This record gives sequence, structure tokens and C-alpha cells, in this order.
Amino acid sequence: MRCVITPRRGWLPLYCIFAFIVVFIVVFIRDLHAQDLSNIQIHGFATQGFLFSTNNNYLAADTSSGSLQWTHGAISVIDAPSDNLRIGIQLQMYQLGELGGPNIQVDWASGDYRVNDHFGVRAGKVKTVVGLYNDSQDVDSIFLWCLLPQGTYSADNESFFLSHLGVDVYGQFSLGDHRRKIKYTGYVGHVNLDLTGGFIKELSDEGLVFNYAPGGKVYGGDLRWLSFVHGLTVGSSITFEALDGTAPEVTLHIPTYHSEAQYAQFDRGKWSFSGQYSHIPSTQFITTPLGKIAQPYDIRSWYAMASYRISEKVQVGSYYSHFINRALDTSLPQNYSKDFVISARYDFNNYFYAKIEDHFLHGTELGYYTSDNPNGLQPNSNILAAKIGFSF
Repeated sequence: MRCVITPRRGWLPLYCIFAFIVVFIVVFIRDLHAQDLSNIQIHGFATQGFLFSTNNNYLAADTSSGSLQWTHGAISVIDAPSDNLRIGIQLQMYQLGELGGPNIQVDWASGDYRVNDHFGVRAGKVKTVVGLYNDSQDVDSIFLWCLLPQGTYSADNESFFLSHLGVDVYGQFSLGDHRRKIKYTGYVGHVNLDLTGGFIKELSDEGLVFNYAPGGKVYGGDLRWLSFVHGLTVGSSITFEALDGTAPEVTLHIPTYHSEAQYAQFDRGKWSFSGQYSHIPSTQFITTPLGKIAQPYDIRSWYAMASYRISEKVQVGSYYSHFINRALDTSLPQNYSKDFVISARYDFNNYFYAKIEDHFLHGTELGYYTSDNPNGLQPNSNILAAKIGFSF
């Protein structure tokens, strides 16, 4: 979706998050006094990126002049009071051009109780399992890529897609020695936009200003098969959302719509291959004193990627990402985005790494903002992305 909007009681999820965090801290501190600290895990990361583009400014930064405004850091604390229970929280700060800022955000904060391999429950602000990488896109250290395919995992709206406030059920079932196993996840909850994120900036560019964190209800599920072919995983996800909101003299409404994704990944030796196809049909309605405007969407996006590990320290790869809105004139560059990428990564040791990649981007549907490109957009642009990172 290109535009999403605020519910009238946008404060409620924020209040729930605050209440959950307070309860978590109380339980966590009490637990510290009651058990051995060896069960506690603390992890974190910090990255600094650089973006340079030809023709257009990209991802809300002054990339045509070269921009270092791409900083991200997070720290997580996880405790296991018992064999079946895990509780944890991750706090983050990020800056991507004009997006983000110095405020600390809650990436996720949840309790996870696993009854057995077949059934478990997670509750709180929980990562959303959609497609291959949605619930892991915040862990930069595990990826070769500086930027994942933006038609599926948009860097300027990562915090919105990463998690939801609600309840998950999950588990797995073995299909025998030769058929491997099936993993499932189902969820229901509420999602909130990041007031400093890309969707809000896009709406602001259109003259719509929100005072509360936008959001809406969400529910869906994911099913994946770890197949009898060693290293092959295939799966499917579906998500339902209905979004409503208000701005001064304007209301927006998106009736319940669904997004679906089919994906596969194959790892064999030093090679890794993956791909995903997503479809999102919906209609957004904007009501003003002058009447109602309907904005149709028929989003089709897919990507295919491959990587090869040359040595323990060096990895290279490439992907192609394709995003198009078939509800509009698909010959116009503002209605599609096609991105061909080549990338390389070097691991200095277990903690420090560096990445560099080149994007050959055609179309202006994704990652561009009118307020950052006052002279209009050129249909094509090359983008150099580089990043250094530290994780522990």
C-alpha cells in the first residue's frame, strides 16, 4: 500500500504498549532477583550507511549530493524464566534522511510461551511473520544486502511492517524423515504507523497531517514447508487489514483488503537462492468538503535473488525487484519500480562487517518524495549504497 491512515482512537494501542512495557519491566526486575543471570541474553547492533544517487533524491535524503543520514541502532534483552517461557524487548533508534530521529522506539516487546513443538503463544508487540524476511528485516547483520527489495521490505516504513500489537499462535509438525516439517503462524492485532516514517511523510506531502499515530486492525497467517529437498523452503502468507482515519477536513477509508505472498528459498553449499511474489488489491477513499475520491490499487511485486559465498569473509550476490500498480497506467514511471542490484559484503570478524551495492533503478513509484524532489523526478536513477555495521 502506498497510503495508510489513522484510526480515531489512535492513542489506545500506544497506551497498551506503554502498559505492557511497564508490566514487562516489573516482571523482569523481579525475575532478576529470583534467578541466575546466566539466562539473560543481551544483543544489539549499530550501522552507519551512505547513499548516493544520480538524478533524484532517494529515501527522504539528499542523496544526489551524497548522504550519511542513514544510521540505525538497537539493543534487545531476552530472558528465559523457564524452559517454556521467554520474555524480551528491543529498543531502537534510526535516522534515514528526514525520517526517524533521536526518539527511542519499541521494535518489539513480547512474552512467548511454548507448550510444545506443536503449539505456542506470543503476546505483546510481536514481529509479524509475512513472507521470507519480514520478521527478520531489522537484523541487518544476517543479510548480504544494504537494502532489501524495496517493493517488499521498504526501508522507509520498516517499523510499520515489522511488528504488530496482538497475539500469535505458532508451531510445527513433522511429516516424517523424508518430508521434513510444516511450520505455521497465525496472528491478530493492531498496527500503528511510525509518525516519523515514510507513509506519514508521503501523506504530509499531500497536505494530510496527523496528530496521533495512524494504524488499523490486522490479522493473518503464514504456512511454510521445509521440504524433503534439503535446503528448500516454500511457503505462503496472507494478511487482512482495514484502515480508517481523519485529518483536518479530510477522512480516509480503506475497506478490508488482503495481501498475499508466495515464496521459496533454496540453500546449497555456498549458494543461496530466494524469491517472492506478492499481490495487494485495494481501494483508498478520500473524503473532502468537495466530495469523495477513490484511489485504486492493484499492486503486484516480486523479486528473485542469488548469492554466493566466495570465502569465509567475502560474499557477493545480485537481485531483481519488480513493483507495479496495475490499477493505473503501467507505462508511466510513477506507477512502477524496477530495480537491478549487485552487492558485496566483507566480514572483518564475528562482529564487524561492511557492504556495498549498486542499484539500477527504473521508475519512481517507490522511495521518492515530492518534497525532496521539487524539480520533478527523472524516470531512471543509479543508487550507490554502502554500510558498515557492528553486532553482538
